[in-house]
Amino acid sequence: MPKEDYAIVLDFLPTGYPNAYSNEPIAQAVGTKYFTLLELVARPGVNLLLQQKVYIGPEERKEIMRIKGRLSYAKLTHTAQKELESAIEKIIKEDEKRFVDFFNRAGPVTIRMHSLELLPGIGKKHMEDILREREKKPFESFEDLSNRVKLLPDPIKILKERIIMEIKGEAKYYIFARSPERNLPRRGRR
Repeated sequence: MPKEDYAIVLDFLPTGYPNAYSNEPIAQAVGTKYFTLLELVARPGVNLLLQQKVYIGPEERKEIMRIKGRLSYAKLTHTAQKELESAIEKIIKEDEKRFVDFFNRAGPVTIRMHSLELLPGIGKKHMEDILREREKKPFESFEDLSNRVKLLPDPIKILKERIIMEIKGEAKYYIFARSPERNLPRRGRR
């Protein structure tokens, strides 16, 4: 199973969760590649900031001691839930090419549904316009996409809405985020 190398901090609890047995410094974060919600243990003496990007890959980590595990959306603190939208928008903007490539390469999910139609605000008409325009020339940026596909909702906004749906487990198909039900430890499932 591919793993996250970087995460954006959504909340930092320097003394751990209230009423917890342990008082280790906990960060709740979202991975930048698969939008995995994670619980991280910070190194002693490290103070993490909201929206800070931290390395969590296999090499030596400066701020994070270990990855405690995955989280469901319901287990996020109120602060983490509020910070999630901003973090997702930040990830989309920093990796624009990856998300523009989705519009350039997206294909059918079933014989009756195209993966572009899974995005909020994109129906058959917008899908057909996107497919027609990308045949002429691949999209180079969100601005290019918006200029060439008339009346298309803001691509960053519709991607963000879709990713949040997937993170919350409200989607039938997962195109950006890792399914929240898969690979959760048994104790985390309901």
